[in-house]
Amino acid sequence: MRIGLLLCDDVKQELQSAHRNYPDMFEATLKKVEPSLSLQCYRVIDGEYPADVDDCDGYVISGSRYSVYDGLPWIRQFEDFVRTLYEKGKPTVGICFGHQMMAQALGGKVERSEKGWGVGIATSNLAAEEKASQPWLQSLKPDFSLVVSHQDQVCQLPPDSITLASSDFCPIGMFTVGSHFLAIQGHPEFSRAYSFDLMESRRDRIPEEVISRGQASLSQSPDAELVTRWLLDFLKFSQSSPSTPSLSTKT
Repeated sequence: MRIGLLLCDDVKQELQSAHRNYPDMFEATLKKVEPSLSLQCYRVIDGEYPADVDDCDGYVISGSRYSVYDGLPWIRQFEDFVRTLYEKGKPTVGICFGHQMMAQALGGKVERSEKGWGVGIATSNLAAEEKASQPWLQSLKPDFSLVVSHQDQVCQLPPDSITLASSDFCPIGMFTVGSHFLAIQGHPEFSRAYSFDLMESRRDRIPEEVISRGQASLSQSPDAELVTRWLLDFLKFSQSSPSTPSLSTKT
């Protein structure tokens, strides 16, 4: 399987010596579960896109320090491309910023949450009925934990969406749009060490008590490998069950 990574940011330069960059994180995370896959990176933050959406079997949208509603030229261009992926029926997974971009591009709404920063390890509960109906989402666990780092949240889903996981802090933590778009707020590619250092680097904007709780939460073990398997199984399942959706965008 050939995966296109749609890169929306870079790791801060001062953290790259210890943690490398996001493409390295994604490659290590995905290949730990599926060693045979190939990963092609497209720096959409710099205007780099595949020549044809069929150049890859599926796509993964990375996180970003930016907000999807910032209105920057590269974000507007990327939003159009996300709609194209949806219209073409390409299996795509969005993570954090990617999760939010899927919502915004297809008619949902994203905003800065009044709950503030979500950092460290967070647990989301799977919707039991939806879990049972998804052939790629099979696990005995009723919940899962991932590293998170965000202020923005999806507050309104686009049409044809189903919420798959939620928490009190983040009610829309994972959702699908149609049969080939999957969005998740957490980061299976983030290590606990990177989460710790990222919080340290953001002490100028994250309240001390939030960082303290977030760093304390890192004593837990995230379900990164399990969730990565879900994401890859979703891409495979969607690839074998292609659809040509009609797009209902912003209202």
